[in-house]
Amino acid sequence: MTKRLEQAIPWPELANKLRGELRTDEAHQILYATDASVYREVPRAVAFPKDAADVQACVQFAAEQGLSITPRAGGTSLAGQAVGAGSLVVDVSKYLREIVDINAEEGYVIVQPGVIRDQLNAALKSYGYWFGPNTSTANRCTLGGMYGNNSCGSTSITQGSVRDHIISAKVVLANGSQVEVTKQGFRAGPQVQGTGETDLPTKIVNQLQRIYKDPEQVAAIRAAFPKPEVTRRNTGYALDYLCDHNDLSGEAPNFDLAGLLAGSEGTLAFTTELTLNISPLPPPGTALAALHFSTVDGMMRAAQIAMAHGPFQCEVMDDTILNLARKNKDQSRNASFVIGNPRGLLLVEFRADSDVAALRQAKACSEAAATSPALAESYEVTEYLAGPEMVDRAWSLRKAGLGILGNMVGDAKAVACIEDTAVAVEDLADYIAEVETLMVKYQQDAVYYAHAGAGEIHLRPVLNLKDSKDRQTFYHLTRDVARLVKKYRGSLSGEHGDGRVRAAFLPEMLGEAVYGLCVDVKNTWDPVGIFNPGKIVEAPPMNASLRYEADGPTPTYPTALDWSSDEGLLRATEKCNGSGDCRKLEGGAMCPSYRATLSEQHGTRGRANTLREVLTRNQHEDPFQHPALAEAMDLCLSCKACTSECPSSVDMTNLKAEYLYQNRKTDLRTKLVAANEKLYRLGSKVPALANAALHLTGPLLKKVAGIAPARSLPPVARQTLRAWTKKQTWPAPSKTTINLFCDEFTNLQDVATGKATVQLLSRLGYGVNLLAGNAPSGRAHLSKGLLDEARHFAKINVELFAASPNVLVGMEPSAILSFRDEYPKLLRGELQEQAKQLATRTYTLDEFLYQELLAERLTSEDFGPEPLTAVLHVHCHEKALGDKTHCAAVLNLPTNFHVTLLDSGCCGMAGSFGYEAEHYDLSVKIAEQSLLRYLRPLPAGTVTIANGTSCRHQVKDLLGYIPLNNAQALLRSWAD
Repeated sequence: MTKRLEQAIPWPELANKLRGELRTDEAHQILYATDASVYREVPRAVAFPKDAADVQACVQFAAEQGLSITPRAGGTSLAGQAVGAGSLVVDVSKYLREIVDINAEEGYVIVQPGVIRDQLNAALKSYGYWFGPNTSTANRCTLGGMYGNNSCGSTSITQGSVRDHIISAKVVLANGSQVEVTKQGFRAGPQVQGTGETDLPTKIVNQLQRIYKDPEQVAAIRAAFPKPEVTRRNTGYALDYLCDHNDLSGEAPNFDLAGLLAGSEGTLAFTTELTLNISPLPPPGTALAALHFSTVDGMMRAAQIAMAHGPFQCEVMDDTILNLARKNKDQSRNASFVIGNPRGLLLVEFRADSDVAALRQAKACSEAAATSPALAESYEVTEYLAGPEMVDRAWSLRKAGLGILGNMVGDAKAVACIEDTAVAVEDLADYIAEVETLMVKYQQDAVYYAHAGAGEIHLRPVLNLKDSKDRQTFYHLTRDVARLVKKYRGSLSGEHGDGRVRAAFLPEMLGEAVYGLCVDVKNTWDPVGIFNPGKIVEAPPMNASLRYEADGPTPTYPTALDWSSDEGLLRATEKCNGSGDCRKLEGGAMCPSYRATLSEQHGTRGRANTLREVLTRNQHEDPFQHPALAEAMDLCLSCKACTSECPSSVDMTNLKAEYLYQNRKTDLRTKLVAANEKLYRLGSKVPALANAALHLTGPLLKKVAGIAPARSLPPVARQTLRAWTKKQTWPAPSKTTINLFCDEFTNLQDVATGKATVQLLSRLGYGVNLLAGNAPSGRAHLSKGLLDEARHFAKINVELFAASPNVLVGMEPSAILSFRDEYPKLLRGELQEQAKQLATRTYTLDEFLYQELLAERLTSEDFGPEPLTAVLHVHCHEKALGDKTHCAAVLNLPTNFHVTLLDSGCCGMAGSFGYEAEHYDLSVKIAEQSLLRYLRPLPAGTVTIANGTSCRHQVKDLLGYIPLNNAQALLRSWAD
């Protein structure tokens, strides 16, 4: 269609028709120009509909204005389906999130397209049901997106694809009418609501009737599409599927239109509601055989052996992913079952009534592979995992594959272009062998992972798409693999869809005649070309409109933090590949502001995309002054969760600190935050007078500085921790002596937690040194981008503590962990090396005690017998840079302690963030979502433990009590 881009679009006209939102600003154009693919196509506007009527209004408006519509949900598409140049993007993920009905008796659910797959399964679990198709993005991808791509994922060998589960779908057609498609065609009843052609459904059915009443055309379709043994088959429109899913015997012909739209990528209609069948939960017993191989060929041939044993899931993962996983904190733990350095793994899961029964099946499968002559030279060893917790670790590692690939340092990345090919399982090894020959031709070491049991391997070449030569390789390699797929009568797309990356090869894959039928289908459903043009049919070149421009210099910027390990600030930003892990709503802590707002702008991906776009395509004299950056960074809480939970390890906390430093804007509130330690230190000289003044002037101070009126201000301690410590005498230590970092928060405000820490360590037999002369941690300065001041403090602290051989232990996680995270990045030269060495012997109190436990220098007998029932909320920085389970293990050391580790996210306070008037409501909302929902229902007598001063302050302000820190809790094991 011809877009009237030269004309002004009357956006207010559309905005007035919507219950939802419409955004036409540059910030949103940037956010929605990319998805998880390599493409960049800038839209004109983004709409967030609240109901089907809003979608209808968008379609009608776009048709009138000559615009195209790009349907979008989670934005995790790998083939570029969710981007469209000059289009109106319609994002269903923010509001169309309702589970309309669960009917367990009849085995179906009705959902809006923005419902997340894992959220649906959480709701179904109590009914004993689940929705089986399971993509690696299941904790953030939506059912609308899964329907558009006909997703299947790791469970496809037992659960099939979305097409196998669709019952009906409510959609908006190109003429603006709302209809329902079913397994038998259009739902009987009024077919058209609103304006436009009144006979579009009739035209659609008549066109399909002309195709399928012609035996020669049916035969041509069957011959052109993948052979029946290929179970994953998203090539073009599902014309092959309709060969067996129609009824032409009656006066009114019936076609499975609900099945046809599965995999149509939003190019034929816009889905507003889905009715899906659901299945009983699989057996609870689970076991997994992790077969280790020295060759790729061995993994592929073993898949055929494994499938003969009827597994529940069967996946492969190569050493590229394994090696990158070991560099990511969360995934390195998940990879702990891997023995040695295999070329790759075949992961085969079995389900049965018990773990023991499933393990028997896993062992039988492994033994068959181990004794197969065909695998004699490649099979190495098998590691067995039994029980949901252990098996889930392996699958979490596998699911993180896409994001992990973003950990490749530099411009060359594992690129999605041939990653979705599927062949029959019996052809898999031979097909992959020929692919490897192509890899040699193109001087490639491909990455291999995913669904071996279904004949689909996500193989990726490593290419630098900033380089014109590699962009040509991108095209030629994909073309050659497409021809190879055709040789094996496979599918160029198994589940990710054709999109921008594969659609251009469909004429060759299907032949001109059958491809022409696909074009006719598109033109009949969408006569004016409104829906997602250029995807599936009539596609532009696949190596155009890429995320990066070719052969241009990569901009460099002088930075305060050291980004050399990522090869610069920009490449640190480019590690985000769009996989969207930051959009998950349950588990972990990433990303708290996205969870509260459901806005793409306020997730790690949105911030990284904005920063990358501004730094590479900057139209402003100073890119760091770009207003889109200010919007994107404003709600980042600097919780650090992305450093561990993002598989690509995008470090948004430090990226924000660098942005604020480069932006160099300060106000009164920022100056007060920076002066916090000085002000409280002065106040500590006359604490009673200081607190009286704080009480009297507090309301005015809050108003002037922009602090939320409902937020309490911490009082000045009557006695600093240093002053108290100087007056104490302790017995000679029986164990090692440690240096205790006396941070500004504990020393001047939370002195009770500091006293408890010193008392606990001394009682356990440790010597405690509070070295004189340490500087503040600089945490407040880091959070506000005052990096020159933070560097000054880092220099003082590193010089002081590096000179001592003792380990360094801290009480406030955000303060002590600066030694491990920011200090080595702030300093340079010899001081940087000293900081790196000091970081290796720097611990939070929990971590230190856990190390002592492992070394058997600390046992349960070191504590008293008093009981305690408590819940533990771990500070975000400690979760990101440490291991929250270590905190829980230490607190459960006393014999009669029962401490439950909460799966809570960020408390929402985040240092000064929760004080700020404009952020207060969001801070409270985050707290309610992540922490308070666990604390409110606690039974009387249950203690709350929180090590972070911000976390304790949030609970105090919102629930009216102050949690204990770990030392205070452990001291309760003694009656005195």
